[in-house]
Amino acid sequence: MKGYRMALDQGTTSSRCIIFDYDGNVVASASREFAQHFPAPGWVEHDALDILSSQLTAAREALERSGLSATDIAAIGITNQRETTILWDKHSGMPICPAIVWQCRRTAPLCDQLRADGCEEMIRSRTGLPIDPYFSATKLVWMLDNIPGARERAERGELLFGTVDSFLIYHLTGGRVHATDPSNAARTLLYNIHTLTFDAELLRLFRIPSCILPKVLPSAGHFGETDASVFGAPIPITGVAGDQQAALFGQCCFEAGMAKNTYGTGGFLLMNTGSTPVRSAHGLLTTVGWQIGNEVSYVLEGSVFVCGAALQWLRDGLGITRGTTRAHIVRATLEAMAFQTVDVLDAMREDAGTPPKALRVDGGASANALLLSLQSDLSGLLIHRPACIETTALGAANLAGLAAGVYSDLSEIAAHSRIAATFSPAIDETERQERLAKWHKAVEATRTFV
Repeated sequence: MKGYRMALDQGTTSSRCIIFDYDGNVVASASREFAQHFPAPGWVEHDALDILSSQLTAAREALERSGLSATDIAAIGITNQRETTILWDKHSGMPICPAIVWQCRRTAPLCDQLRADGCEEMIRSRTGLPIDPYFSATKLVWMLDNIPGARERAERGELLFGTVDSFLIYHLTGGRVHATDPSNAARTLLYNIHTLTFDAELLRLFRIPSCILPKVLPSAGHFGETDASVFGAPIPITGVAGDQQAALFGQCCFEAGMAKNTYGTGGFLLMNTGSTPVRSAHGLLTTVGWQIGNEVSYVLEGSVFVCGAALQWLRDGLGITRGTTRAHIVRATLEAMAFQTVDVLDAMREDAGTPPKALRVDGGASANALLLSLQSDLSGLLIHRPACIETTALGAANLAGLAAGVYSDLSEIAAHSRIAATFSPAIDETERQERLAKWHKAVEATRTFV
């Protein structure tokens, strides 16, 4: 079996497509950017049709560049920006309003009211998430309450809600399938991560009719086939996961205690906690990693708000004079990224009761060897950088390959994972603790100053 798989990697600013072979090598890729809309302070929107057209264009271009045809592709995997909320007409497939992006803060007043009403504990105990505009539920409530006729149409069953994966699946299958997977459903603030169902009490709280919700299928499962008109022949869609969970899967973090960090615009650190969700006492998110068959893997997730964005700012906008050079500032920035990541790792260690076994890394800043050396020193962990840095797309492709029979099990996938570089701690525990103590003292001093 050639095992070619197409990964649709739908991100916040661009849509990408990568075609992988059985060994996990990139055969071809293509990318298309799309417009960002900021209609008011704190508001962020996308045109869902821009998302769709950019993703289809990238996919068709990658397929052409590969020299393959649709009949050569064993399966499609989809990974996507999470929480971004789309509401569309059930029959035409047309969005009834702009998509509200995960970054959008317009529903902060509603979140404040829910907290004031004492809903925080009930919601967190069921979803593993805090009340925050980041997640989909309050965005959907805003649409239903502010788009003329939306609530009435939803209650009549004329509209469909979904995160980006659901919208893509709907259109790829010619409107025949309205579905999502648990890793995306778990980011809506409506999904009970213990019962693995949309929660009836949460739906009542947010006044959301259940008829607009997608069906939740295993992350490695059969979501349907693309309409023949899309690529020239039907292709099974057999893998779906939110971007950070897909990256964890792409890094082959299949066992409890395995962790990855994506050094992107921000830093996203996820640790597999196995078949049991772990409640965080340190502000981390408890969420679903993926579902394969009836088996669910849960994760703890923590984030560092600024990582690669700081390096980009330093590169593009910084001028320094006299005794302090750019190198000093860059070094301090890299250290701050590594120190913050250690703080998240320590929170995970305390919540889960066991330390991560090692840390696998990806994202643009993971190319910086100094950063990874610092990360190893400060965390006391081995840092593994994979040969294939396209771990998000690879994770989606591997989920699809598992469900499509390209791979028989997780061990066969892991056998194709290659580590390009490993970084080991070069300082002893005493020095590590001294440096961490100085970092925490500096953080506390800054907070006190502010």
